[in-house]
Amino acid sequence: MPDLIPTTYPINRVIQMAFFYCKGAEVQRTNSLRLCVFAVKKTSENSILKSIMIVFSVLLTLFGFSQTKFTEMKNTSLFLQQFTQSTQKITTLTSNIVQEKNLSVLSEKIITKGHFLFKKEKNLRWEYTEPFSYLVIIKDDKIFIKDEDKANQFDIHSNKMFNSINDIMIGCIRGTILKDDKNFMAVYFENNTYFLVKLHPLIHSLKEFLNEIWIYFDKNDYTISKLEMYESSGDYTKIDFVDKKLNAPVPDEKFNFN
Repeated sequence: MPDLIPTTYPINRVIQMAFFYCKGAEVQRTNSLRLCVFAVKKTSENSILKSIMIVFSVLLTLFGFSQTKFTEMKNTSLFLQQFTQSTQKITTLTSNIVQEKNLSVLSEKIITKGHFLFKKEKNLRWEYTEPFSYLVIIKDDKIFIKDEDKANQFDIHSNKMFNSINDIMIGCIRGTILKDDKNFMAVYFENNTYFLVKLHPLIHSLKEFLNEIWIYFDKNDYTISKLEMYESSGDYTKIDFVDKKLNAPVPDEKFNFN
């Protein structure tokens, strides 16, 4: 196996993320309420009940907008304290993954599915099974990549980009990336469902292929729920972690290079 990684290796097939944003919720809420009030005033007495039901339905919809809108986190110190306490209790994390890749040269999105495994301290298995087979295993300071029938093994430290990707992938699960103020500037948001951390790269080697990383953490257990990456090329990817299981038994054999 080669010891060095070619700089032209397709990094976007190793780790890919995406885009989520609720835009204009305040404008939609204001305009919709005005329309509802106008409608109620113009209706006849016999249709008042119907108008009330319409207004009630619109209010429920607008309430849904307010649930998804993120606001800036007020107490980041408390979040980081509770987040650290929760992630320290994680020994394993398993999940199905659904990835949506958006390439500027293609009009259609590329959807791939697979499985994700993490085992403390630095064991990670990222496997795509649909519509193609692609496997990434990170164990200690080695990375194993299997693309269909072609397999390669590398030393992570032999390439700065792979070393950075390793830090990002492990750091997102263990939470260490939130403390990496040397490489990233973090901005914190939240809504009723998620904590959202937006990471802006600070060093040149990261800025070459990354504009921003968005990480969504579940408010119930502080585990990662969504991972998004905006690339410098304009491409972006979204990965959803579904059917997550915490601290379930994971055999060491899952991280063997073969």
